[in-house]
Amino acid sequence: MENTKVKAEVLNDLIEINNDRIAGYERAIEELDDANTDLAALFRDMIQESRNYKMELISEVQKTGAEIEEGTTASGKIYRAWMDVKAMFTGSDRKAVLASCEGGEDAAQKAYKMAIEESELAPDTLALIQKQQASLKLSHDKIKALRDSEV
Repeated sequence: MENTKVKAEVLNDLIEINNDRIAGYERAIEELDDANTDLAALFRDMIQESRNYKMELISEVQKTGAEIEEGTTASGKIYRAWMDVKAMFTGSDRKAVLASCEGGEDAAQKAYKMAIEESELAPDTLALIQKQQASLKLSHDKIKALRDSEV
């Protein structure tokens, strides 16, 4: 049986991960130079993807009556700070930006995997999380493929 408090905690963790992802891609767009409009467009799509997932998760948290998380995770803040430091040394290097984004995608995949494996969620909630994870995996693979194609 689903524990309402556990459900809210799991969903709020995923909200924070999506907040991290939004902030990470906003930062990545700032790092790009004008020659990388294709990546900027891709990153904007990924920001919208996370905004949509965040809204779905918020709806689920509201059903529990719990508070909704507004911030980002500590690891997300560390990820963004690392990206800031790396930018000082590499500038807007396309491969470096993609590598940083792949690290963020890896973190999102890990968070979703943990939510699925370590929680006793209702079937509808579990299905929502699995659907989001599958879509985020496609985004991860797209970022990885782009990074791998850079010389």
